[in-house]
Amino acid sequence: MQSNDLSLSNDKNELDLEMIYTFLSQQTAWAKGMPRDTFERAVAGSQCFGAYRDGNQIAFARLITDEATFAYLCDVFVLPAHRGQGVASALMKHIFASPSVKGLRRVVLVTSDAHHVYAPHGFTSLANPERYMELHNPDIYRTP
Repeated sequence: MQSNDLSLSNDKNELDLEMIYTFLSQQTAWAKGMPRDTFERAVAGSQCFGAYRDGNQIAFARLITDEATFAYLCDVFVLPAHRGQGVASALMKHIFASPSVKGLRRVVLVTSDAHHVYAPHGFTSLANPERYMELHNPDIYRTP
């Protein structure tokens, strides 16, 4: 899909894996220090979406899903130079227009500071947070 000078795609062959890996493993709190092989397995086992300008990738999102009932949206980012220009919103619209996403009963995500990005796309706080549990190892990418 193209919008003005922005191109959106879920073709993994178009992904700039080096840029994505570098950004996630060096610039994000949630994937800092992630080993490259872990990143490659994550991409291989997920639906991945990219936003591009002038042939260069400027945004990324990954969707872990059974393509029937549930998905977890993660690793969403827009490169700093392209923030505030509607790229994240366009990427969300592209993801939720995907046929494999339209019929899902539940899509969840975790964000510390981007609620304003996801709220216009229907995301709300958990209705029953007491039902959710997690097994979380925040130090998994740190080497001993």
